[in-house]
Amino acid sequence: MGDKQEISRRTFLNYALMGTGGFLAAGMITPMIRFAVDPLLKGHAGGDTVAVGSVDEFGPEPKRVEFKVHTKDGWYESDSTLSAWITKNEKGEILALSPICKHLGCTVNWNDPAGHPNEYFCPCHLGRYNIEGAHILNTPPTASLDEYETEVKDGKLYLGKLKPNPRPGVSG
Repeated sequence: MGDKQEISRRTFLNYALMGTGGFLAAGMITPMIRFAVDPLLKGHAGGDTVAVGSVDEFGPEPKRVEFKVHTKDGWYESDSTLSAWITKNEKGEILALSPICKHLGCTVNWNDPAGHPNEYFCPCHLGRYNIEGAHILNTPPTASLDEYETEVKDGKLYLGKLKPNPRPGVSG
């Protein structure tokens, strides 16, 4: 018949140890790969917008609102409190601005008592913005305040993600 080739004990042990080692390595690497890839495979939970109030609550004078958003970063989930300055003009157009100064990240206030009427003012480095969030030239900020995406449904105002404010700087 055929010539069967016998394997030595040393070769058999070598194959057995390599097979066992490969099996154990796969058992350790599989959870690590799953850990790295799992957030990409999961769908996004929750909506992208947050209700902040009735549209009727807002007018030409900026109103500050605080709202909570659910943040998910991989396996870490948290609720963060954010805020926005919201105005509604005569045409009914709504503008929601981030209160974070574009200079160094301090919080801006509206109608600051330090002598800046009808402006957003950053007390950290004297940054100034007009009512539409455009930065006033020759002050520290080099960009306008970011604005939130807005959506109105059933008389309620919903805020979405932040986007850059397209307004250029204005003289003041």
